[in-house]
Amino acid sequence: MIEARFCIDRGDFILDVDLSIPAQGVTAIFGASGCGKTTLLRAIAGLEQHDHGFLKVGNMIWQENNHFVPPHQRPLAYVFQEASLFTHLNVRRNLEYGIKRVAKTERKISLDEAIDFLGIGHLLDRKPDTLSGGERQRVAIARALAVSPRLLLMDEPLAALDLRRKHEILPYLESLHNELDIPVIYVSHSPDEVARLADHLVLLEAGRIVATGDIHEMFTRLDLPLAHGGDAEAIIDATVVEHDDHYHLTYLDFSGGRFTVARKDLPVGSSVRLRVAARDVSLTLEQQSNTSILNIFPATIDAITNEGLAQVTVRLLIAGVPMLARVTRKSVEILELRPGKQVYAQAKSVALLA
Repeated sequence: MIEARFCIDRGDFILDVDLSIPAQGVTAIFGASGCGKTTLLRAIAGLEQHDHGFLKVGNMIWQENNHFVPPHQRPLAYVFQEASLFTHLNVRRNLEYGIKRVAKTERKISLDEAIDFLGIGHLLDRKPDTLSGGERQRVAIARALAVSPRLLLMDEPLAALDLRRKHEILPYLESLHNELDIPVIYVSHSPDEVARLADHLVLLEAGRIVATGDIHEMFTRLDLPLAHGGDAEAIIDATVVEHDDHYHLTYLDFSGGRFTVARKDLPVGSSVRLRVAARDVSLTLEQQSNTSILNIFPATIDAITNEGLAQVTVRLLIAGVPMLARVTRKSVEILELRPGKQVYAQAKSVALLA
């Protein structure tokens, strides 16, 4: 686990957190601008030194009482919003710069591996000012990986990129998550990035932690803001099991059944993540057969909460997997919906996060 306790008082803003998160996978620190995400990340990096802080990463204590490991002695890497490359050095020399402080016995990722992983071999002789924003950020991530960090910190690494560049770099971030055994703490205020990349979520508001937990639970907890509003959605992990060449469809299995989506060229057996918007889920008491909707699952109502005067959000469990449905208050009364009732969830639209 990664354990962190900080109280940072800046007069007009106080960050007061007591945090315990997994030392594996991707943990997203999520919240609105100004809530303290970057301050927390900088404190973990050792760039914010304040009394009475505590930080333990695995079995390594980096801060406790009078003990403080300075940033350059912490086996971590930090990727900022801007690539922050040395403009007078070409890409290769930028990559080589940080490796010098890493003992050969501590190098778990070689420079060549980092280069191949981010697909930047063709950029090595170029200067940073000749690169696109996405290329610069890929170089920055490769530089971070090349120092073989035990912890990777990423402070909104896509914030400065346009939509096209974001889509260019997201697959590399997903590969980083899937293929490298390095815990990542990822700061973002983008629900889309968090939904696509994170395993664990820390919800931060006004310098304090509102909740932490598994990404699938956090997106569907009715006591948290993510489950409300027009963008409420469930995140579901599934496995590609079959391609239907006749109808150009792909079948994806999860513990609650099988999703059908438009044909995706993904290897059978590969893991994928799906987004199911609450507004695209309807409920029925009996399984429908004369319908164009293909994704229908038996579900149990877990909880119901009002959304204004006309609508409600229903939290469902499908073989233990949470899903949300946004329906009218009238529908709740007509169908006599209540916690514990068995229904069928009909997902009219399903998005593959890729």
